[in-house]
Amino acid sequence: MSPHALSPFPGKAVDEIIVYLSNKFAVTSNGFLPKEAPLRELPPYYASWDTLIRRMPQLLKTGALREETRALDVLSTDELVTEAQWRRAYVILGFLAQAYIWGGCQPAEVLPAAISVPFLRVSEHLELPPVLTYAASNLWNFTCAGAGDFTDVDAIKSMHTFTGTEDESWFFMISVAMEAQAGRAIPSMVSALEVAAKQKTPRDYEALARALDELTVSIDKVSSLLERMHEHCDPDVFYHKIRPFLAGSKNMEAAGLPRGVMFPEQQGGDGKWTGSWQQWRGGSNGQSSMIQFFDVVLGVEHTNKGNSRASPPPPGGAKDQEAAPRSYHEEVRDYMPGPHRRFLVHVSQQGSIRELAQKLQQQPGGPSDKHQTRFCASYVKATETLGFLRNKHIQIVTRYIILPAKRAARELTAEGHHGGEAGLKKQNLATSSAVKSQGQAGGVAEDPELRGTGGTTLIPFLKQSRDETFEASSLKN
Repeated sequence: MSPHALSPFPGKAVDEIIVYLSNKFAVTSNGFLPKEAPLRELPPYYASWDTLIRRMPQLLKTGALREETRALDVLSTDELVTEAQWRRAYVILGFLAQAYIWGGCQPAEVLPAAISVPFLRVSEHLELPPVLTYAASNLWNFTCAGAGDFTDVDAIKSMHTFTGTEDESWFFMISVAMEAQAGRAIPSMVSALEVAAKQKTPRDYEALARALDELTVSIDKVSSLLERMHEHCDPDVFYHKIRPFLAGSKNMEAAGLPRGVMFPEQQGGDGKWTGSWQQWRGGSNGQSSMIQFFDVVLGVEHTNKGNSRASPPPPGGAKDQEAAPRSYHEEVRDYMPGPHRRFLVHVSQQGSIRELAQKLQQQPGGPSDKHQTRFCASYVKATETLGFLRNKHIQIVTRYIILPAKRAARELTAEGHHGGEAGLKKQNLATSSAVKSQGQAGGVAEDPELRGTGGTTLIPFLKQSRDETFEASSLKN
């Protein structure tokens, strides 16, 4: 859509809406992505960070990453000025932290102060946790060739990866292109929510239907991008080489982090550092504001019951955000940039499109005219399309995680490894998942113990999210 095009609502130019959203919520013409490709280099003071992250894939291969990281000086964040610089610092420190933790045969429980001290300060500035979130690995970690169309997955590339492989870059960039594609529907849906909150005319119902139809097309295109994952990302490369680096420190006891990760924060007069144990979810697409935006505008509600429950508090005083029972979908908002969180809250406080469609559908005789009928049909179509997207996500997870875990389990059995991680050469999310899959019957796809990088039980959680989406499309109470 042209930035100067009109939204489906009279007097509301898309570029006017985007300017407002960008200034208030950091939502741009590319949705939750920045307007321009992210910064590639920090000021000279941070040259050691830039140098190390560019060498990261090779240092991980040779096993020298941890030693090189420990040799870094503790740098101040005072030289970070622009928001783009703060974001790049967050990307660098997030990748280096994950590489340090998971870049050996056993996970490292204590981060070097050279990483933890600036990482904590940068995270606080951006209102994000000190872990490689989706924002760090995807939203702020790409370059773009050509005309700058972020929806063109063939034109974008990850700035930084753990493995240096095309597989990893493609994995991240599919999500970036999806974000850019979905972003094109945001202005119309923001306007639609405003219309849903006021008295409606036939013209309003037509405008609502057009906005929902546009959203359906956008979600369809997002699904088509997701289906391209197989083109350049091999499931076994993803499962064994990439995914272990994306794991968090929460619910990772089996992967070797029972207490989480120690973050040194203060240095005493004796030169010793003190800090705190912290547990955080790893990066995952569940932290995408795009998906939650779809849910909010369509009125899809996720409960805090069953497989959508947030995790129990961590043991031993580790820092964590949870104060009251929340669903996983609510909890992961803590892993989104602060302005994006506030945007989702703002959107949720506007009119409800689902409640309007539900009211029309349930009134005696149903919708009273063709305009209302078309609006209700467009709502159902858009919500069902979101459910189909979630179905495709389940298929991707099965192909890229469930089936490789089963194959790895068979290999462990053939090598004579039984009863846990003892004897394994390496301990990480891939090996712990394979051990959990040992002994499972052919229905490995139903294995409730396999966890995502965000710490959720994979298939049960995803199925519940999908089912709740289709329930919303039924327009029942």
